Amino acid sequence: MTDINQIQPDRKVSVREVFGIDSDLKVPAFSERDDHVPEVDEAYRFNPDVTLAILAGFTRDRRVMVQGLHGTGKSTHIEQVAARLNWPCVRVNLDGHISRLDLVGRDTIVLRDGLQVTEFQEGIVPWALQRPVALIFDEYDAGRPDVMFVIQRILERDGKFTLLDQSRVIRPHPYFRLFATSNTVGLGNLSGLYHGTQVLNHAQIDRWNIVATLNYLSREEEMAIVLARVPAKDHEQGRKLVASMVAVAELTRKGFAAGDLSTLMSPRTIISWAENCEIFRNPALAFRLSFLNKCDEAERPIVAEYYQRCFGVELDESWMLTAGAQ
Repeated sequence: MTDINQIQPDRKVSVREVFGIDSDLKVPAFSERDDHVPEVDEAYRFNPDVTLAILAGFTRDRRVMVQGLHGTGKSTHIEQVAARLNWPCVRVNLDGHISRLDLVGRDTIVLRDGLQVTEFQEGIVPWALQRPVALIFDEYDAGRPDVMFVIQRILERDGKFTLLDQSRVIRPHPYFRLFATSNTVGLGNLSGLYHGTQVLNHAQIDRWNIVATLNYLSREEEMAIVLARVPAKDHEQGRKLVASMVAVAELTRKGFAAGDLSTLMSPRTIISWAENCEIFRNPALAFRLSFLNKCDEAERPIVAEYYQRCFGVELDESWMLTAGAQ
């Protein structure tokens, strides 16, 4: 049986060849894939700066946090880097239901030789620490305070983790890596857009070695992603339609930044809109069902104006009045 401590990357890959980034950096990688390695998404577009930050995490064991608005692909960015390195990856969403026991472990009753015995079952943190695994804490700023202090232990330089109930100290595997994603960098729900996020203390944030910001892609790259996800639109008329969709999304983001809107369109929403166009064969109806009905009723005329500016089609008042009810 292979000793888990002996498992390590057995090759190095070129950042220039694998990620198309102008860098001479060579990154450790595995030749073999296991069940925890994410699937490669050929349509994914890498942000060069964020990619280099994530690769620094893999190469130099830096704790990397990726922050940005929703739908920018923060978690997916880390997973897709791991996929190309064949690096096992586990993603944990720190919603309000994740408890300290989920992370650390708990005593459970199991059957041994027909008898019920109490046995300690490791949580995700000690399990991952002992393996060459990239552990991603998704929605990091939504974690409960008791959970955050568990994580703080492994953010230290040596990263040792003590299981008090077991009187056992776990030293991290040499190729254990830690990442996180957040919407607010621990500043709380200042915009009103991310309910449930917490204000994190500075000592917590200060332990992250690298904080990268992932913004929305350029119009051309965003169009390329939508067309890759919805190949039925990859023709002249479809590309014009997708270009107008992306233009609407850009206006909602500008409106959000200016305080005119309380929500915005992410790339995920554009993809849903394009997919719904294939179902309903009506861009306006698909737009209503994909985004408009999610907006505050008072803001819908503004969004309708964005649609008219990009598509050259008026959404009449009667249509607007019934949009929320249908």
